[in-house]
Amino acid sequence: MDWLIDIFKAEQQDTVAHIVLLYSIVIALGVYLGKIKIGGISLGVTFVLFVGIIAGHIHFTGPLPVLNFLQDFGLILFVFMIGLQVGPGFFESFGKGGLKLNLLSTAAILLNILVMFACYFIFFDTADDKNLPMMVGTLYGAVTNTPGLGAANEALHSVFRDGMDFDIASGYACAYPLGVVGIIGATIAIRYICKVDLKGENDKLLAEEAENPNAKPHIMYLKVANAYIAGRKLKEISEFLNRDIVCTRIMHDGVITVPTRDTVFEMDDEILIVSAEADAKAIQAFIGPEISVDWHEEDQPQKMISRRIVITNSSMNGKTLGKMHFSSVYGVNVTRISRQGMDLFAGRNLHFTVGDRIVVVGPEENVNRVAEMMGNSERRLNAPNIATIFIGILFGILFGSLPIAIPQMPVPLKLGLAGGPLIIAILIGRFGYRIHLVTYTTTSANMMLREFGLALFLASVGIKAGAGFWETVVQGDGLKYVYTGFLITIIPILIIGTIARLKYKFNYFTIMGMLAGTYTDPPALAYANSICAGEAPAIGYSTVYPLSMFLRIFTAQLIVLFFCRM
Repeated sequence: MDWLIDIFKAEQQDTVAHIVLLYSIVIALGVYLGKIKIGGISLGVTFVLFVGIIAGHIHFTGPLPVLNFLQDFGLILFVFMIGLQVGPGFFESFGKGGLKLNLLSTAAILLNILVMFACYFIFFDTADDKNLPMMVGTLYGAVTNTPGLGAANEALHSVFRDGMDFDIASGYACAYPLGVVGIIGATIAIRYICKVDLKGENDKLLAEEAENPNAKPHIMYLKVANAYIAGRKLKEISEFLNRDIVCTRIMHDGVITVPTRDTVFEMDDEILIVSAEADAKAIQAFIGPEISVDWHEEDQPQKMISRRIVITNSSMNGKTLGKMHFSSVYGVNVTRISRQGMDLFAGRNLHFTVGDRIVVVGPEENVNRVAEMMGNSERRLNAPNIATIFIGILFGILFGSLPIAIPQMPVPLKLGLAGGPLIIAILIGRFGYRIHLVTYTTTSANMMLREFGLALFLASVGIKAGAGFWETVVQGDGLKYVYTGFLITIIPILIIGTIARLKYKFNYFTIMGMLAGTYTDPPALAYANSICAGEAPAIGYSTVYPLSMFLRIFTAQLIVLFFCRM
């Protein structure tokens, strides 16, 4: 058994076996303990931080250079995969419907920072240089945002070049548990402050969805009379028209068939076309006159099905749901869109991206037609695009290392290992297809890499912070970090949530989703979904999440570089 004991000994810290064993134990134990729910709430993978703190406290640790490397590499991997996830919808979130929500979210983020500074000046000794950095750690624990902690930690190393005798992860760990509880508790408090009737809010959502206007479908029988299209395939004709049409039947030489994209039209063929009413006259002018027929195959009952279709046709990239006329032209409804593990509301202004999975409901034949148009080839997506990830990380690190000189700042501003890769990932996720970069990763691959990076980061931070954590909590300002963190959590939620409800008249469930997205907190979204009959929480969450994540990371560095001094 001596060989087993030797692996755990402090003298073996620099061996590969010891380091791998250390991280395996901390991460595995943290993930399992994070699944335990108290009052329906769990801390998830964040519990890895607390297990790491315990390991560091009992001196089960590793060489500092190795801990630093794994911490930074984990952070880069984590924020880059987040950037790829939010990139496709980042700029669209500023559309007309999301502008107010994003402004409210930004105001909440600024209020978090203002409350932090207020607590710093009221409760702490401002002459002590370590107190403000510790409050920054407390801020990011209070808003449950781990990437912000990483960005702040990195920026601190550029300010305190001679080293630090404190670790902001202690403030983060003190504030985090009540942060998770406080977000949900504060949103419940808004319900009573604004006297919200949950049944009434659900009824309003259902009424709004029922009133959602769709383009009116137009069904017509046409005779092919344009010699230009004779001998051409249906696919070519549709591209010439540049309008959404569905040809459900064709009569050729007395035989009725169901056309495909490769069906060839000939002169005097009779066809059944479905289009948006506004496009009907233009289609008639191009194809031929409307006629009366004695075959009415469209009246035959068809089996209704629901199918999940994956978008693999690159020509669908960037198209909006509203302009596709699914209901009027294709006779189906798109009820849900899943992107990188996030369920998005199927709003008319939502842009499709390759890799999206859409749930389509309608007659079997129509659903099959939509599947053919969208690609629906899983095999195209299975090949890993690992080159794109590392190309993005490469340029992200270069971009993050670019110094930006700003007056009154002790050191040049750098976006760093968190901000640089995040911005590049967002840009690649949105515009990568224009430079032939395949940015799609399967949901499971994205989640795997993201969680792996986060686990490495949290384990490293916890192990490094463990040595001094107990002294911080018991003998230091640990209790202050707990209650100031709670104030940082709830005050902005109560203010912004009340304004969103009373002034802007947002639905309560939309507000819940917006606040969950602002705090990048999945447990809060899960709670909102559990009491809402519609998709309003998911709309609010997905609308503000991209900008909120970016601002949390970016402001972390700004606070440290502008206000923290040696």
